[in-house]
Amino acid sequence: MKKDQENTMTHPTRTSVGTRITEAAGEAREATAHALDSGRQFATEAVGKIGESARDLRDSAADLARSGAETVTDATVAAQRRLGHYATEGRRYVAREPLKSAMVAAAIGALAAALVMAWMRSHDEQRGRRH
Repeated sequence: MKKDQENTMTHPTRTSVGTRITEAAGEAREATAHALDSGRQFATEAVGKIGESARDLRDSAADLARSGAETVTDATVAAQRRLGHYATEGRRYVAREPLKSAMVAAAIGALAAALVMAWMRSHDEQRGRRH
């Protein structure tokens, strides 16, 4: 008889335990390979989803920037129209009421000069207190 057959006959539990260990090791290897494959697949899908999310975010940011630029442009155009309207109305008023316009301009100039002089006086007084 051969030695393996002799061991099997004399020690039947040794062979069945060895077989069970070998089978368990094979199953563990298969489970590990399956887990690794699943992990790779999950990682690949996650990378794809992250890439899609990044593209969506970039597209959204670009849309928001375009929208903001359009809003600023629209506001600028509206402000230019209003200023043009006020300038036109101002010229018309001056043409219709030259004397009143001159008096209003002189009053505004005098008020501006008085404010500047008051500010300068206050500024000089504060400097005098510090020194």
